[in-house]
Amino acid sequence: MEGDRKQAVVTGGASGIGFGIARALIGTGYGVRLVGRTADRLRDAAERLGDGVSWRVADVGRRGDIAGALDGLDRVDVLVNAAGFIRGVALATPADEAEAAWDAVIAANLKGTFLMTHAVAPRLCSPGGRIVNISSIGAQTGGSRPGGLAYAAAKSGLHGLTYALARELAPRGITANVIAPGFVAGTGFTGSWPEERVSAIIAETPLGRAGTPDDIAGAVLWLASDAAAFVTGVVIPVNGGWRIG
Repeated sequence: MEGDRKQAVVTGGASGIGFGIARALIGTGYGVRLVGRTADRLRDAAERLGDGVSWRVADVGRRGDIAGALDGLDRVDVLVNAAGFIRGVALATPADEAEAAWDAVIAANLKGTFLMTHAVAPRLCSPGGRIVNISSIGAQTGGSRPGGLAYAAAKSGLHGLTYALARELAPRGITANVIAPGFVAGTGFTGSWPEERVSAIIAETPLGRAGTPDDIAGAVLWLASDAAAFVTGVVIPVNGGWRIG
């Protein structure tokens, strides 16, 4: 870490929401460690983000990968757990396929957050450290169509994990919170969605537009700031009012 520059770790930071969060943190003076599964994507992201960025390849769902992901970091001010993906799991999915997809989704979205947080916790600045977990509106709605069983369960579990982390870390002056995005355009999750589906969602969104990674990053910056020092154990929806639309 250079001088007094604060350090953030962003899992899933090579693209989409994670990349937007990393870019915002760098813009406010943080050094950022990107963690992801693909070296080429991480390298490209680091080049686009510029100075103050390092990266490590790791599958956060595998405990053996985690130590290497944190190599060289003695202190972490902010941990953002944004890694994750979705695979369709419905009751109509054949059992063997459903189980494999379920395990993969839980490992990436829930287990990975636990493992990374467990490893980072001793390094978190105390007091003042921050954990921000990236969830989804799907944790609250079950998804907008069949196929969300594993993803909704993983993200709902992430809420419970965050509540427990908030309670356990509070004596150290460390906060833990969840951001639950609504529809965010142009990510690996949503980039291939058909236009009619996107248009229907936007029509149900009171603010009348899709979200962007910058919208989510703004909430992260607030949670990381001194202004949110008394905020812990909460779920912050960032969805343009979609739940009331």
